[in-house]
Amino acid sequence: MSDDRIARFETRQAELKKMSDEELKNRFWKLCNQMVEPIVGLAKTHTSPSIERSVLLRMGIDSVSTHAVVTRVLEAGLLGKGAGNVVLRLSRKTGKDIRGAAQAIIDDKTVLHGLF
Repeated sequence: MSDDRIARFETRQAELKKMSDEELKNRFWKLCNQMVEPIVGLAKTHTSPSIERSVLLRMGIDSVSTHAVVTRVLEAGLLGKGAGNVVLRLSRKTGKDIRGAAQAIIDDKTVLHGLF
């Protein structure tokens, strides 16, 4: 290791030794949040039909229906909102369960108009 690197390490080590357990814990979580922030941002702005089908599967919608729902959501220009979010919003709006809301999207593509 270079002398400069060792000196930086020793400086950081001395600073960390002065911190209480609570301060160390707060620093740890602050650094963790800084690390995942770009990933979370990317996940919020980028999706794909396969990711959205996977989300719907985990919501309890069968695989054949997930394909049809994602196709309808994509056609409506709402894929960026998340297919699961679309189904959930429709479920809340209509009072149907998740599978019923998914079926409504499959049966009637106009049901998505004005949802957002």
